[in-house]
Parts: sequence; structure tokens; C-alpha cells
Amino acid sequence: MYRTLIIDSESNHSRVIKKMLLENYPQIEIVGIAKDLASAKLLIAQTDPELVIMEVVFGKSNAFDFLDKISPYDFELIFLTSNEKYSFKAIKYNALDFIIKPISLENLQICIEKSIQKIREKYINKQLDLLLTNIKSVQNNINQKIPVPTIEGFVFLVMHEIIRCEANGAYTCIYTTRKEKILTSKNIKEYEDLLPKLNFFRIHNSHIINLNRISKYNKGRGGTVTMEDGTQIEVASRRRADFLNIFYY
Repeated sequence: MYRTLIIDSESNHSRVIKKMLLENYPQIEIVGIAKDLASAKLLIAQTDPELVIMEVVFGKSNAFDFLDKISPYDFELIFLTSNEKYSFKAIKYNALDFIIKPISLENLQICIEKSIQKIREKYINKQLDLLLTNIKSVQNNINQKIPVPTIEGFVFLVMHEIIRCEANGAYTCIYTTRKEKILTSKNIKEYEDLLPKLNFFRIHNSHIINLNRISKYNKGRGGTVTMEDGTQIEVASRRRADFLNIFYY
């Protein structure tokens, strides 16, 4: 259920919005309706909404000043108004959309679909952050599984099965002992921070290797390593000393 708060000084507008939402979106829970900004502030504190549908003008006050006072806030915003002049300012407040009154079901549905998608993405990101936090607390366990976000969802990999990670723009390709190549939506710096330093080393801007999966090291300016999968990777010259020091007892 997506907790939703309606803030509108005109009761008939609030009733119309509530009716449209209840008839078309069973996954939306109306947690409150406020007619003024004082009531709105109280309801936001009490209900912790995920979505706020809010009129812009309240007599001599307005939604923008109100939001400045309660900032930071974590809910998604849809603004309502009868005047298009506020549309540019709404962008500054990260509003998902801007509905001109009178409200039509079609316009409301477009905004609600965007809102639901944004809330879902936010929830997934929070869950991923929690998973990564938990993993970091036990990250010296090389048998630990880590969640790897992909376009389809998540792949869970045992860390010791990772041979290497290769940067691919803002993404990362992970190669495993199972001969998998997984494109993940996190950049290589995030994996450098996540993977245990006892077992993984970033030998180049573009590569992190599993130290337990090295087959051979060849000398040179920086040198190259040959991994278990046969891949040869250059060791950045500025990282060479730190890399070789790992193997000196």
C-alpha cells in the first residue's frame, strides 16, 4: 500500500481525487486529507506519506514556502493548480507532475503511474543499501554471497567465485568461475569498496581481481597478471608496488 495524503483547500476537489484513487488504485491508501497547511504539517508528521497530492495556493500562503519550512522531506509530490505559471517553479521542488484543474481521470492516472514507479525504485534502492550494509559488516567472509543488481533484478554471487570485475562505463562486468559474465548497474568503485581487501585488489582503473584466482604474474613496467580464466590484465605502474607487497611475507 502506498500511503497518500491529499492537501487541498477545496473539499470538492479532495473528494473527487479520493474517489478516483479508490476506484482505480486499490494499492493506494489515503492516510489523510488536509484543507490547510497547519493540518497538512500535522498529518505529514503523523502518517509519514509516500505520496502527497497538493494544491499550490492557500490564500496568502503557498505550497512552495510550506515545503521550504518542512524540508527535507522524503515523499513524492504532485501539485494541483488552476494557474500554469507555477509549473516551472514546481520543477525546482522535484514534483513528479503538475495537474491543471479541473482534474481529469486521465491526467491523474498519468501522474499516479509515475509516482508508483518512483516509490518502487526508492524502495528497491533502500533494500539494496541495507543488503550492502549487512554484507560489509561480514565482508571478510569470502564465502558470503553479495547481491548484484542487474536490469532484470538481482543475482546473488558467492564472493570466492568472482574471478574479476571490469569497468564498463558506469556499469561493471563481473566474471565468475562458472564462466558467467554479469553486467551490473553499479560502477567499479562501489565494488572496490564492497569486496574484502584481503582477497580483492584493484590493479587498474578498469579492473579488480580476486587474488586467489591469479595463475601467473609477468614482469614489466607494471607487469601483467594472468587469471584462472586465461585473461591477461595489465597492472597499473602506480599500483605495482602495492600489488607486489601483498605477496611478500
